[in-house]
Amino acid sequence: MPDFIYLASQSPRRRQLLEQLGVRHSLLLPNEGDDLGEDAEAIEAVFPGELPLDYVERVTGLKLDAAVARRSRRDLAEAPILCSDTTVALGRKIYGKPVDAADAKRMLTELSGNEHRVLTAVSLQVGNKRLAGLSESRVRFGDMSEAQIDAYVASGEPMGKAGAYGIQGPVAQYVANLNGSYTGIMGLPLFETAQLLRAAGVLKI
Repeated sequence: MPDFIYLASQSPRRRQLLEQLGVRHSLLLPNEGDDLGEDAEAIEAVFPGELPLDYVERVTGLKLDAAVARRSRRDLAEAPILCSDTTVALGRKIYGKPVDAADAKRMLTELSGNEHRVLTAVSLQVGNKRLAGLSESRVRFGDMSEAQIDAYVASGEPMGKAGAYGIQGPVAQYVANLNGSYTGIMGLPLFETAQLLRAAGVLKI
């Protein structure tokens, strides 16, 4: 078994969390040279009527499929490949990454004062075998004023984050209650991830 894994994610938070586990990893990311056929926007598109749980598991699987093909196409050394995806849901409504500041403001306005779910699916490809796990957490924001939302959006922090926020950032001051996995809300649930890595023989402790 190789002494490292591939991480198919551009998220610096996921890298930090893997480092917290002491897992050596190498990034396996798309590039302009050999991955022109990969369409991240298409992968993350929501199907009409799709439930949040089905969505996050489907997208994670598709991202892992793309990463497996990427490793093979680049003729890289064999090693487990880890992929994860996070979505925020208010009821059946899915909140992905905001497309612009106005979209971020809309999301945060709708989440303000309400409890929502954060679903993070994680999947690990080990040879021909695929292992999967899921973390579900609940977060309730206190009421946020329009001025507070505007200031947070103006900081640029919401961009690139599901639900237009990062739990580890300034928005934490508005979190009235959290039930579940803090690392799962960050984007890589360490409990579920460690279970997969142990099953694959990557983690020994």
